[in-house]
Amino acid sequence: MNPLLSRLQPYPFERLRKLFADVTPNPALRPISLGIGEPKHEAPEFLKQTFVDALETGLSNYPPTAGTPEFRAACAGWMQRRYGVTLDAATQILPVNGTREALFAFAQTVIDPTRQGATVVMPNPFYQIYEGAAMLGGAEPYYVASDPARNFAADWASVPEDVWARTQLLYVCSPGNPAGAVMPLDEWKTLFELSDRHGFVIASDECYSEIYFRDEPPLGGLEAATKLGRGDFRRMLMFTSLSKRSNVPGLRSGFVAGDAALVKSFLLYRTYHGGAMSAVVQAASIAAWGDEDHVVDNRRQYREKFAQVTPVLAEVLDVALPDAAFYLWAGVPASFANAVPGLSADEAFARELLAQYNVTVLPGSYLARETGGVNPGTGRVRMALVAETAECLEAAQRIHAFLSRRA
Repeated sequence: MNPLLSRLQPYPFERLRKLFADVTPNPALRPISLGIGEPKHEAPEFLKQTFVDALETGLSNYPPTAGTPEFRAACAGWMQRRYGVTLDAATQILPVNGTREALFAFAQTVIDPTRQGATVVMPNPFYQIYEGAAMLGGAEPYYVASDPARNFAADWASVPEDVWARTQLLYVCSPGNPAGAVMPLDEWKTLFELSDRHGFVIASDECYSEIYFRDEPPLGGLEAATKLGRGDFRRMLMFTSLSKRSNVPGLRSGFVAGDAALVKSFLLYRTYHGGAMSAVVQAASIAAWGDEDHVVDNRRQYREKFAQVTPVLAEVLDVALPDAAFYLWAGVPASFANAVPGLSADEAFARELLAQYNVTVLPGSYLARETGGVNPGTGRVRMALVAETAECLEAAQRIHAFLSRRA
């Protein structure tokens, strides 16, 4: 077996199952889960119909790994409309089967494990795929702690110069998971300058870009590059998908875009890896990228939901409306620290909440790694407001009752 597999840590939801193994949820209340970030809004009818129609001919041929010209053109058109970014659809766009598999596979394309000190930098807390990709690529992950003073955005200034010097790949997530922070232009400028100085590649995970609460949509990585005169998008790829934007996580459809040289290398890797997207999925995806009405309605639903849920929770938790994404990153009361021997405050909170009110949340410490004796997720929980508004509001009211009675 590949010895690097032994370095992988259990996935957060595996740890959650273990944490709850001996917990009996209150049987008087129906279960409500805010634990998994899986969109629950209804998939658009036109998209489902396009998928069905494409079955007539879409299963008869092997799909090209590079995607059809029509698919790439649809993605390029969306990038132009959404970000004002001009791309060569033939050389700067590549279909992927969701951002998860692409973010992992890209590291295998970029990392050179024969170079001493191969390092992959990532935010902390983070999406665990970044860590696994780094380790299985033969590199060491370097975790950049979040800054509570800046809505838990990654503190890039804390990374020592010698770490940047051996970095081969940087994962950026904006809007972020779990806190929803959006990177401003000056941070992008700093990262681009570091990339120029040290030669590392930037992978920009932007899968939450279309769920936001400000008037202005989140700044994208390629958009930032364009604004800063980097129209060749050197040493950078952005990753996006339809899962959150169009409520179709089961479609497994996304694309990467950016530096043509990186796209060419990634295409070579994917040709051997077997990363082609089904023609049926491509047909449905073309329809989805070409329509914004369903995206606007989806965003409206999230805005209304967060507007109702956040004030209820803010009365009993340290929580505020994020910049974007569909999570609340909430601090639990100090009374949960040392409440259960051997458990962190966020673990104790999650166990007790499930037992008494049958609501599932994800301990924040499961989304981060301890560095310098500190886990930046400890004492916080992530709540995914993905279900319908009424269910999320009921969960918030249960949490309010739970903490009010415990006080």
